[in-house]
Amino acid sequence: MAAVFDKPPLRNRLLPVLQGFDGPLAFAVFLLACAGLLTMYSSGFDHGTRFADHGRNMVLAGVILFVVAQIPPQRLMVFAVPLYTVGVALLIAVAVMGVTKKGAKRWVNVGVVIQPSEILKIAMPLMLSWWFQKREGQLRPLDFVVAALLLAVPVGLIMKQPDLGTALLVLSAGISVIFFAGLSWKLIVPPLVLGLGVVVLVVMFEPRICAEGVRWPILHDYQQQRICTLLDPSKDPLGKGFHIIQGMIAIGSGGMFGKGFMQGTQTHLEFIPERTTDFIFAAFSEEFGLVGNACLILAFLFLVLRGLAIALDASTLFSRLLAGSVTMIFFTYAFVNMGMVSGILPVVGVPLPFISYGGTAMVTLGLGLGILMSIAKARRLVQS
Repeated sequence: MAAVFDKPPLRNRLLPVLQGFDGPLAFAVFLLACAGLLTMYSSGFDHGTRFADHGRNMVLAGVILFVVAQIPPQRLMVFAVPLYTVGVALLIAVAVMGVTKKGAKRWVNVGVVIQPSEILKIAMPLMLSWWFQKREGQLRPLDFVVAALLLAVPVGLIMKQPDLGTALLVLSAGISVIFFAGLSWKLIVPPLVLGLGVVVLVVMFEPRICAEGVRWPILHDYQQQRICTLLDPSKDPLGKGFHIIQGMIAIGSGGMFGKGFMQGTQTHLEFIPERTTDFIFAAFSEEFGLVGNACLILAFLFLVLRGLAIALDASTLFSRLLAGSVTMIFFTYAFVNMGMVSGILPVVGVPLPFISYGGTAMVTLGLGLGILMSIAKARRLVQS
């Protein structure tokens, strides 16, 4: 007699795929995605297809998150060296034969036009996590020097393009790995004190160093102008200071509870520049006020704390370093964007995660979240 095997129900077949996903992290992402769709509809409903495209980008990021979450962390480690090598090679290609747009050489044509610096946002933490994993238990000072060199090469190439915003994100991801790997506080505190001292001196001597005709070494002219505009935007209120002034007006006019959904005058009368991308936080603040800002910041804080908790519970050094550094990318995105719109940091091209429009940034966020989910899933499956 032939044996007959019943096909298991669909629920039982999907259970292994869905098992282990981190609920709190998924909830934080859901809240931020809802806030992003709400804000994009208000600020971009009359801006072509921005709202529909933003929703499509979120779906794409969700698919990437789901796929990457199925890859065990030890498999992710295999991609570290190839991805880093390809990323640096493409950055060199940009410097040699890159495509220039709006005065910046950030793209290269490899059949399709791509921006290689975006690859390094994920490749850099992967590479440094792999480096320290290989030296677990036998770390020497020289290993930190090599890690710093691995970080300095792509950051230098990205700054040369110039792209200060992306360079800052890649630098933040790399420094996070080096810090979590056990870098001594004796090496951390002096640069922090030096940096704080430089900031104080720049503020004190702003009238002299920002005077007409004064040029700073190392920085490009536009970078110097951004810092000087931050210190005193009223010097050029209709030019370089316009972005900062209008952003602060929109944030302040929102008051405690905001003007209401789709009621922001600064936003809909188009006083806020780049209201669907870099300055979307100003549009959000105007319509939802201080209470809305507090809720948004708490959602980002919850996401960051959950990511750090996943890093703390990870079973291997590679997973811990990778989860910690990816989490700090989200923190840097949110902190820098809110800081520049609020007038406490120079204006750089850093979007607000899940809120700002942008396909490439959303794909990067999906990759980062997929990595966090993968690490959380591996830990839960081991425990069960």
